[in-house]
Amino acid sequence: MLATDPGASIASIATEAGVDRRTVYRRFASREELLAAIYDARLTAVEQAIVDARLREAPVAVALHRYVENVIEVNRAWPVDLARMLADDTIRHRRDASVREVDDFLRRAVDEGLLRPGEPEGWAGALLPQLMHLVSRHSPGLSAGRAADLVVDTLLHGLGAS
Repeated sequence: MLATDPGASIASIATEAGVDRRTVYRRFASREELLAAIYDARLTAVEQAIVDARLREAPVAVALHRYVENVIEVNRAWPVDLARMLADDTIRHRRDASVREVDDFLRRAVDEGLLRPGEPEGWAGALLPQLMHLVSRHSPGLSAGRAADLVVDTLLHGLGAS
């Protein structure tokens, strides 16, 4: 609901969830506290997606596909406004650590020949989330695995070594 209406009220969120507004307020003292819990849950899911992909030890192509598939599932489960999410310092620092982990992995992908060298610094790291966002939002009928195939294929043919 917050993905389509970031300004949704607690009352409308409660109605959509099938509970009374007081039930939401018993768990969350404010709308900001509810949003912080949502952002925390999304970021925790992203962090787990990174761990599950085994970016440091799995073969690069395997890790890339796992990571993309995992994050597509996170994007679909937690479609929240990332700009608002990053306004919270704690969340932003955790998110920045995740970005560094993926950037390190993408440098490994260049070093191991999966991605071509010589592109502007951070280009693949900026492009990959955009591709995952696009497929998450605009291809809901694709399974996460098939959506990951599409993203990886697009990334590699746009930035592939050969």
